[in-house]
Amino acid sequence: QVELVESGGGLVQAGDSLRMSCAASGRTFSSDAMGWFRQAPGKEREFVAAISWSGGDTYYPDSVKGRFTISRDNAKNTVYLQMNSLAPEDTAVYYCASSSRVIFGTTSIGEYDYWGQGTQVTVSS
Repeated sequence: QVELVESGGGLVQAGDSLRMSCAASGRTFSSDAMGWFRQAPGKEREFVAAISWSGGDTYYPDSVKGRFTISRDNAKNTVYLQMNSLAPEDTAVYYCASSSRVIFGTTSIGEYDYWGQGTQVTVSS
């Protein structure tokens, strides 16, 4: 059974940092592109970060560029999202995802075929 499990979310104050992890199991993810998405109440799920299979290429939208960093440890089948300088607008449920179709990373939600259950991040002002 393929499973992605996020951890590390929580309630923080504006300006704080969080590091989230996503542990994958059930298959080998080392050749998959991995990504993080988020969904705030009443809004569509949006792209946050993506990383290629090797970790050599990363992608971010302007809204988080310079504040968020995605990384991965293929030996541990785990992907991370370091979030710094958090702001109230970062409040959302954060989802980890993997794409068996793309190896160089993708911002397209439709390219991801495995998803975690999500973890809540709340940033108070």
